[in-house]
Amino acid sequence: MANNISSFVPFLAILAILQIAAAVDYTVTNTAATTPGGVRFNNEIGVAYTTQTLTSATSFIWRTFQQNTDSDRKSVARVSVFIDDMDGVAYTSNDEIHVSARYIQGYSGNLRAEITGVLYHEMTHVWQWDGNRQAPGGLIEGIADYVRLKAGYAPSHWVQPGAGDRWDQGYDVTARFLDYCNGLRNGFVAELNNKMRNGYNNSYFVDLLGKTVDQLWAEYKTKYSTV
Repeated sequence: MANNISSFVPFLAILAILQIAAAVDYTVTNTAATTPGGVRFNNEIGVAYTTQTLTSATSFIWRTFQQNTDSDRKSVARVSVFIDDMDGVAYTSNDEIHVSARYIQGYSGNLRAEITGVLYHEMTHVWQWDGNRQAPGGLIEGIADYVRLKAGYAPSHWVQPGAGDRWDQGYDVTARFLDYCNGLRNGFVAELNNKMRNGYNNSYFVDLLGKTVDQLWAEYKTKYSTV
């Protein structure tokens, strides 16, 4: 009975987070509905699936960042997604996510999985702390891709662990490094994000892992150079 109760409590906690995440207002607008990419979005992804993904991404990000209460999180009442006729893949600004209909049109792989991963990345930008804009841009993008990685939506073209020229190179390179750091201290990324609520300093790595970020990067590269 004790085991049943102990497993039931985390389930209730996750259920509560999902309910709160669903309370955020999500809107999805296809401004490129008449373009080939806009048509493909409607046919293969759709507004309902996108809204469901936003809700799931929010709850996953809160769990990843160990943000269990309102005081731990940014105060965001609404997140809006726009499918736009634009170049690139996607970007986030002021709690608005803009996804490229041209990218959707040209993508040749599993489109739904790819856009789900893109939305997890962009939703991370909505919820993560950025050190009052003092944190390296590569770290911010790396954390967003780390969330995508842990959610299981890393595409096959990402670099393998150990790749890259510097720790804050960004995106998949930094995501792989952060995954290594989180392996050294479970919850590291959550704690790092929390520290970035009001500012940023490379010394946060020393505070959490006892080594400079350059030492950690060197050890990371050494580990995978022998794999």
